[in-house]
Amino acid sequence: MKRKIFSGLAALALAAQAHGAEVMVAVAANFAAPMKAMAQSFEQATGHKLVLSLGSTGNIYAQIKHGSPFDVFLAADTDTPQRLEKEGLGVAGSRFTYATGRLVLWSPQAGFVDKQGDILRRAPFQRLAMANPKLAPYGAAAWQVMANLGLEEVLKPKLVQGENIAQAYQFVVTENAQLGFVALSQVFMQGQVSQGSAWVVPVHLHAPLQQDAVVLARGQGKAAVRDLVAYLKSDKAKAIIQSYGYDL
Repeated sequence: MKRKIFSGLAALALAAQAHGAEVMVAVAANFAAPMKAMAQSFEQATGHKLVLSLGSTGNIYAQIKHGSPFDVFLAADTDTPQRLEKEGLGVAGSRFTYATGRLVLWSPQAGFVDKQGDILRRAPFQRLAMANPKLAPYGAAAWQVMANLGLEEVLKPKLVQGENIAQAYQFVVTENAQLGFVALSQVFMQGQVSQGSAWVVPVHLHAPLQQDAVVLARGQGKAAVRDLVAYLKSDKAKAIIQSYGYDL
């Protein structure tokens, strides 16, 4: 009996590889690295192909509203997927939390950012990068941190804003800003910040960065989409997500 079950599973796997489908996935920019890692694992396991589109949650929402052909949306917040469900653009009941992110103040320069974030009060820098708070939840979180510290007016003249967290990160990497508020996943490797210096922002200084996924109307009923949702909830996917500094 066990041999028959194994043979049946093997046949299903081969069938999936032979008849793999394409899934269009919109992904919040902060989740780019883990999603690319999971895409490779998912494609090898199922034979399906993921086509990833990265951007700010706000811009992706606008694209969906204007008819962009996405099947699944991995947002950087909970409000946007919920709104899509209410508007009939997301499949009712398909929404689930796939990760909770962390915000970090980071510089590629060793010893520049202290572990308590006091550098924000001393402000020995010309430019501070962040994502646009109107489009990106990580940008909104960064603004909340500055407001809760009473520093928004002091730091406002020094701010450079990217459309999303990926652009904010690029501003720092290319030295257009000396430091910036970025996603921990962008600078996290093997259980620690991989280079430079950083202050991992305490979670009480901003609203939780809970990130929800939702199946969109175009993806309803597609077997490949069901397989992707099941994979995102699997222990294998969770291990990859945690390896990039996310909480579950």
